[in-house]
Amino acid sequence: MALKAASCQSSPDVTWMQVIEPGFCTAITHFALDAPLRVIVRMNGQSDADEIFPSGSNSEKSFLQHGFKITTRKLPILKAGPIERMTAALGIAPPEMIFGDNVVSIEHVESGWKIEFNAFDALDLVDKTGNSMLQVAHSKEWQSTRERKHEGITEVVKPFDWSYSTNYRGTERSTSKVLEPSNTSIPLELLKRPDPIIFFDEVMLYEDEMADNGITLLSCKLRVMPARLLLLCRFFMRLDGVMLRIRDTRVYVELQTGEVIREYTAREDKYEVVRQKLAMQGRDAPAQLRDPNNIVDLLPVVDKSSERVQLK
Repeated sequence: MALKAASCQSSPDVTWMQVIEPGFCTAITHFALDAPLRVIVRMNGQSDADEIFPSGSNSEKSFLQHGFKITTRKLPILKAGPIERMTAALGIAPPEMIFGDNVVSIEHVESGWKIEFNAFDALDLVDKTGNSMLQVAHSKEWQSTRERKHEGITEVVKPFDWSYSTNYRGTERSTSKVLEPSNTSIPLELLKRPDPIIFFDEVMLYEDEMADNGITLLSCKLRVMPARLLLLCRFFMRLDGVMLRIRDTRVYVELQTGEVIREYTAREDKYEVVRQKLAMQGRDAPAQLRDPNNIVDLLPVVDKSSERVQLK
């Protein structure tokens, strides 16, 4: 599909624009020397010259905005040695594609509060008892495939949730203030404003094709505007003929006031129920079911919560 920039909002201060997906643009604006944005580029742990929107060849991108340090790191999938260590630490075999060095973090420097998203902590919440395992014929096929794939690893593959379903909401680190239950919702009206996006990144944490019977993955998307940011960590599982599951964690930060809101929403339904809904709408079910964005509104909510912390 050709990408078009027609739907992007432009303004006099926009000096560079890139379409990153249909209908979604990033814009880099002019900043004065005293503007509250500082981008730090690191290559292999070394500091480089400050640069706005560093090239994709850099593994880590980090910048400061109104006292918040935002960092993303993207590295290749783990090799055999790190996979063996992760397997031993988790007690379960990891997914086919495990990006164990990838991370997304948001830190309020003054208070020391931080929330981080990484693959290990997400997988550590996967049910390791086997009680939540989807009981279908494909599970045995998956296990035998995984044992062949990691035959060099001495850990025994034990029964566990082979869909790698996790209710991971991020790893919160703080010496004082922490997120607490709240009725406050993310202000969607503020996110609908045509504010320039000064930073966007997408970070994959893990993915598995479930022995060619579907897909399960966990990824993060982050977009930062001048006054606020939104992070979406999404778990998506499609087990063909059985079930569809989406678990979203959204972290919203009002950068100037220091308000942080975290919302968690879990949705799921039977595969056939969703397929019939798509068919009734005249939509191509096989194609639509590959993208969680196409079906998220068709899945009923089974769990939802909201938390908030004020850091300034």
